[in-house]
Amino acid sequence: MDVTEYRQRGKEMVDYIADYLENIRDRRVLPDVKPGYMKNLLPDSAPIEGEDWPNIFDDVERVIMPGITHWQSPHMHAYFPALNSFPSLLGDMLADAINCLGFTWASSPACTELEIIVMNWLGKMIGLPDDFLNLHSSSRGGGVVQTTASEATLVCLLAGRTRAIQRFHEKCPGYQDAEINARLVAYCSDQAHSSVEKAALIGLVRMRYIEADKNLSMNGQPLREAIEDDIRQGLVPFWVCATLGTTGACSFDNLEEIGVVCREFNLWLHVDAAYAGSAFICPEFRTWLKGIERADSIAFNPSKWLMIHFDATALWVKDSAAVHRTFNVEPLYLQHENSGVAVDFMHWQIPLSRRFRSLKIWFVLRSYGIKGLQRHIREGVRLAQKFEALVAADHRFEIPAKRHLGLVVFRMKGDNEITERLLKCLNHRGNIHCIPSSLKGKYVIRFTVTSTHTTVDDILKDWMEIKNAATEILGEVNISISNRVYLKDIKEKSDGFGSSLLLSNTPLSPKIVNGSFAAIFDDEFLAKTYAGVRIAHQESPSMRRRVRGIMMSGKQFSLDSHMDVVVQSSMDSKTTNSKVVDSYGKTTSTVKQAKERDSIREDEESQEGMKPRL
Repeated sequence: MDVTEYRQRGKEMVDYIADYLENIRDRRVLPDVKPGYMKNLLPDSAPIEGEDWPNIFDDVERVIMPGITHWQSPHMHAYFPALNSFPSLLGDMLADAINCLGFTWASSPACTELEIIVMNWLGKMIGLPDDFLNLHSSSRGGGVVQTTASEATLVCLLAGRTRAIQRFHEKCPGYQDAEINARLVAYCSDQAHSSVEKAALIGLVRMRYIEADKNLSMNGQPLREAIEDDIRQGLVPFWVCATLGTTGACSFDNLEEIGVVCREFNLWLHVDAAYAGSAFICPEFRTWLKGIERADSIAFNPSKWLMIHFDATALWVKDSAAVHRTFNVEPLYLQHENSGVAVDFMHWQIPLSRRFRSLKIWFVLRSYGIKGLQRHIREGVRLAQKFEALVAADHRFEIPAKRHLGLVVFRMKGDNEITERLLKCLNHRGNIHCIPSSLKGKYVIRFTVTSTHTTVDDILKDWMEIKNAATEILGEVNISISNRVYLKDIKEKSDGFGSSLLLSNTPLSPKIVNGSFAAIFDDEFLAKTYAGVRIAHQESPSMRRRVRGIMMSGKQFSLDSHMDVVVQSSMDSKTTNSKVVDSYGKTTSTVKQAKERDSIREDEESQEGMKPRL
């Protein structure tokens, strides 16, 4: 492909992307494919000769789109937003064309300096203290664009670990780093994201989970108690992650209380605000940031809610030297004449190379402005409030956790199984897409307003889809219940069916709760299976009288009665023709021989055995 064709194909691609986003409402949200679907659509090996672009591009709709989950769809409500915008797409288009690797200032000065500026802009937009910003050459803090919040959490945990090991050496020299590392303990809420646990696994440190309160928040006192308990055991607490906007229900840890505890024990406090951090550009949502001045680091994802597409995570630290000590490796080929003066972001992250991500952030912030982005956030919250009101008005549903921002968690009243069936039904249809969460043992559905294309009409349509699916699920449950055959119905159909189904004649005999499940067995099977259990009672006079009474009456009062007859008869050589009756009380053979053998006196004695047992 030469420049001339690139111009043509590039314009065609822009048109395709614009059409895709403009008409995305018409596409099924969740793909209807099975694992391995693409193997049947593509050859086993790459082509020997290059193909023409039209042939390649035709396969986008044939091969790629059938397997795409359409995250930009207004009916996508799973996870959290993963938004884009045209300014963001244009920013990455240019960054990809430039394709500089901004690991040092010298490798592309504009890449580093624009990142410093946009990170200062973002920090001011969400109300961060100046300690987190790179405002002048002597600033100890600053911001950096990471790939994901998971990476930002790991970077800060490793930096906190380095600082903790260094302090331990100062107090107790003579220990190896590995020995100290084995004692380190990190803390987070039991509602924290799984990436926090993964960071601890990579860092080879213990992670202790603090139980959240009824509002799904981690508070200061339980954290303090856990820290004091670990210190008594000779462990070394060193790092805490506070979550502002949990994945399960968008709940908020008590940052102010946690900050006080962390300062008291000199622990690194990291704040994970991956989703909610974008909302802090609106002053009314900054109440959750109270206490941020005591934190050591904070991260959120502009790639979630600020219309800046993935990947772009904003991370700020108060003390960049702690990060430098963890990741600083500086071979000769990476040094330059401004080393030590200019910022080299290779010391702020795990990989060496880095993309020009700040370009798309710059384009978006300038295109929408603070007010435009605030309107976008508030509209998402308003739509979530609308959905919340619809759920609350339907008596079949409940909202088990308070709504915060653009996330509503809801469930159907009753067992978890009903809500789980509802979610599976919704995702199977593919018209909307949601995911579950578990809150204090309750299975809930997460409904997040994600798309910039979402309108009130879309919310109403999605709610109708949910309501119809719920009606279908409840109908299936009612049918299942209605198919059960109850004891009273059996008795109405058969006069010969007795009423004693709950009590047993002997301690080891089975009990039956529902008469419709009574089994039909032959004498030989029952005698062989249960005779050993009944053998001790076979010569009991009361049992013999009871069996005779049952046989003369022609009725059966329980499965126990069947077993009594079979066991007693199997031990009595004079009785050979007794059979079990089915669940409707119909005999399978006669008992004439037994009746002819019984005397009038035995008939009178048997009346006690004929009384139903209650």
